[in-house]
Amino acid sequence: MARRKMTAQQQIEKGLSELAFGSCSDAIKLLFMSDEEIMQRLPKLKLINISEIKRPKGGGMEIKFFDRIKAFERLMDAGNNGADGSLSFYEALEKSARSTAEDDRNG
Repeated sequence: MARRKMTAQQQIEKGLSELAFGSCSDAIKLLFMSDEEIMQRLPKLKLINISEIKRPKGGGMEIKFFDRIKAFERLMDAGNNGADGSLSFYEALEKSARSTAEDDRNG
């Protein structure tokens, strides 16, 4: 069975759900990896929540995340406009929870 192509609105809502509800655990792992480990594992890490990564001259790493509250607000706005076919906030929350549970089972 062919997969249905997502509309732009669905893609936006999926991205917002990932920002709002996504795990930060891969970003934390990144902080403790060596440079070699980072290069090997980087393609497999889920880093959608990260807006910026810096390596200061003194060493270490700074990671800035996207604002979850803004993502929640955008999802709620989309839910309030549900008449146009967009997801309600609770549906987005439910989808995100299912997606997170699947991610946890898969690795």
